[in-house]
Amino acid sequence: MNTSEPDAAKVVICERPELAIAVIRIDRPERRNALSLEVKRQLDEAFAAADADPDVRVVVLTGGDSFFIGGTDIDEMLHMTSREHTARDTGRVFRTVNACRKPVIAAVEGYALGGGCELALACDMIVAGRGARFGQPEIRVGIMPGAGGTQRLLRTIGKYQAMKMVLTGEPVDAELAFAMGFVSEIAETGFALKRALELASAIAGMPPLAVSAIKEIVNAGQNLPLEGALLLERKAFQLLFDTSDQEEGMRAFLEKRRPVYRGA
Repeated sequence: MNTSEPDAAKVVICERPELAIAVIRIDRPERRNALSLEVKRQLDEAFAAADADPDVRVVVLTGGDSFFIGGTDIDEMLHMTSREHTARDTGRVFRTVNACRKPVIAAVEGYALGGGCELALACDMIVAGRGARFGQPEIRVGIMPGAGGTQRLLRTIGKYQAMKMVLTGEPVDAELAFAMGFVSEIAETGFALKRALELASAIAGMPPLAVSAIKEIVNAGQNLPLEGALLLERKAFQLLFDTSDQEEGMRAFLEKRRPVYRGA
C-alpha cells in the first residue's frame, strides 16, 4: 500500500483572519487535495482544536482554486481491506466535522468529489464558486460512498437526485447544486472563501448560545418526526430566556444600540 506523504508535512493549514473565525485549509495541490490518511488525521486534529477553543465561534473549511478536495487518495485505498478501514477508522474525520459545536462553512472552488463532496455535506453551509463541481464517483472504481455520500446526500437533495448522482457518478455544477438545495449560496469564481468569511463574521457576531442551540436543534430535528422536533425546538427556545445574552439582545434592540454578547 502506498502511504507516501512527506514526513511531518503540514497539509492542513489553520489560520485566524479574526479571533472568532478559524479557517482550515487543505493544502495538497500536487495530489488535488486528495484525502490521504495523514490529511484526515490533520483535519481531525484541526477541527477538534477549533471546537475546543472558546474564542472560535465559526469554522470555515476550504481547499484550492481548482480542487476543494479531489476525493480520497486511491493509492492508499487500492490495497486496503475492510478490516483496515475499521482499524484505521477512516470515517472519523467526517464525524468530527459534523459534530463540531461551532457552525462550519465549506468554501468550495473547483471539484469536490467523493470524500470531498462528503466532507462538504458534513458542514452546516456550503458557499460554492460558480465553477464548482460536486460528485460521488465511487461507483466508477467499484465501490460506493462510505462517509455520508448516500445518507447525507439523500437527506439534502432527496432520493431521486441522490440516486442519479451515486449510481452514475456524474458531477453536478454549482447552479444545479444550488437548485437542488445542496449549496447555500453561489459566489463568483474565486470569491467563495471571501463570501464564506463574510457569512462567518456575521454569525460570529450573533449570541453564541443561540447559535449553538440553533445548530444542535436543526441537526437533531432533521432525523425526528415533526412533533418530536418541534418539542426540541420549543425547549431550546425557552431555555434561551434564562441567558444574559437574551436580555442584552432585547435591551439593545429597544435602546437602538449594538448588543454585546458574552455567551452567558
